[in-house]
Amino acid sequence: MRKILSSLTDGRGFDIGLMALPLAFLFVLSGLPLLYNVLMSFQEVDMFSLGTFFRPFVGFKNYVSLFAQRETWPILSNTAIFVAASIAGQFVIGFGLALFFWTNFPGASWLRGLFLVSWVMPGLVVGAIWNLILSGDFGVLNYVLREAGVISQNIFWRSDPNYSLWAVIIANIWLGTSFNMILLSVGLSGIPKDLYEAAELDGANVWQRFWTITLPMMRSTIGAIISLGLIFTLQQFDLFAAITSGGPNNSSNVAQYWAWDQSFRQYDFARGATISVLMLVVVMFASVVYVRSTKQEVRG
Repeated sequence: MRKILSSLTDGRGFDIGLMALPLAFLFVLSGLPLLYNVLMSFQEVDMFSLGTFFRPFVGFKNYVSLFAQRETWPILSNTAIFVAASIAGQFVIGFGLALFFWTNFPGASWLRGLFLVSWVMPGLVVGAIWNLILSGDFGVLNYVLREAGVISQNIFWRSDPNYSLWAVIIANIWLGTSFNMILLSVGLSGIPKDLYEAAELDGANVWQRFWTITLPMMRSTIGAIISLGLIFTLQQFDLFAAITSGGPNNSSNVAQYWAWDQSFRQYDFARGATISVLMLVVVMFASVVYVRSTKQEVRG
């Protein structure tokens, strides 16, 4: 014990202390609740037994009953569509904007900074804004689509089961596009311009330079962005609470909102914990992909 104390006072163990304190802080505030949530998914928990730690152990019964529910697979399908469409839309638009601002025209840096306004806005504020834009009676989106001749009558984006999920997807794409643009802009700035000059001298056109230089050199950055997009999209809750509340008839319900609904509206805490554990598995997989992508980027 004396050696440990002396190492901390003479500076040799100071770096260990700097690491131990943040790790202990994260373990208490994040690790213990996470372990508690996993344990709760294997127990029978209701509002009367929530305050106790030792509850009836039911094994995988919660997982079996969850997948036996009729609404489980439609909600998981909605989650997959929401994640895939959001990531694809954010990436494509963000990549296009990153390439556009890469030309460094006058005022590009200022204009690029304005795009970050959407990223720093709270999700509930974004949801309130898009509630007005997506309004079926006087919404801006319906007006633009009508004037462009795309639709002949108003679409009730939030209350129509055929469009309610896409209403949240559109809002989420707008929310996350600027984040993709900034990260992709950083990746583009790391590509040596000598490669493009040499390819241009060899007669490569714009598309050939894009496919043979830009995409291969951006592979690690793209992997990191997609994995981060998966994590952030699965955490998206505010937009569903502000725009559709998972309705109508679960047509826009997704796993993250469903877990909250089961826990804090239906008071079925075990089922809510079970849903969140399934999401945790997906997030852990995305985290592994992200770590591997950043390692490869650093080595390169």
